[in-house]
Amino acid sequence: MAARLLSERRGAVLLLRISNPEARNALHPDVYRDGAAALRAAGADHGVRAVVIAGEGEHFSAGGNLHRLRENRSAEPAVQAASIDLLGAWITAIRDCPKPVIASVEGVAAGAGFSLALACDLLFAAEDARFVMSYVKVGLTCDGGASHFLAARLPYPLAYELLAGGQPVGAPRLHALGLVNALAPRGEALAAALARASELAEGPGFALGRIKSLLAAREREALLHQLARERDDFVAALHHDDGGEGIEAFLARRPPRFNREAGER
Repeated sequence: MAARLLSERRGAVLLLRISNPEARNALHPDVYRDGAAALRAAGADHGVRAVVIAGEGEHFSAGGNLHRLRENRSAEPAVQAASIDLLGAWITAIRDCPKPVIASVEGVAAGAGFSLALACDLLFAAEDARFVMSYVKVGLTCDGGASHFLAARLPYPLAYELLAGGQPVGAPRLHALGLVNALAPRGEALAAALARASELAEGPGFALGRIKSLLAAREREALLHQLARERDDFVAALHHDDGGEGIEAFLARRPPRFNREAGER
């Protein structure tokens, strides 16, 4: 089954679920497009006063689909660039939406799934949830605004550790670092996020929208600039020999053999 975005109203709360459970909710450009449209519509809908983004089933999202990325290596670079621009449009729509947007993370939030969670106003996670910027493990760089959000919210050494190390990090550590707002028992992150969204939905919508606008005003230009830089670097990495080796190794379930002499070429 192809990845899709499920939409459901819970009173004044719009629940968006990434649905591709057979692939741990791996993402697809169609989901990016639908996500951006849903957030723009929610911003203009007076009946929607808060948004929750979650994954269907046991995981939030495993990020990009490596099979599709392997195929895109054989296409013109513009093909992958267009896909990343769609992801960037979803991220921008989250930041531009005047309504509170809450991420509810169970299981794994990896790659672009992690970036998506970081773009939300609040992040609720199960106590055993794991987050990983997995790009570097397959010879790629990040997208979805990850470098912007991590650099803005963490000291440099911690941001570098997450992006360059590519190791999973538990929700409790991210909670201690201030990236996760609240922890919930396994299987209860969505209920906790919906409860908080309902509370915010009862609040003064105009003031909440202005609060978000004030906090986001200084970041927007920097975010747009960084999204463009991430796109260009991701495309370059995807079409580099290291990107090809990393993807092939991951899909073959073997250690990658990166060219240690390739450098920046």
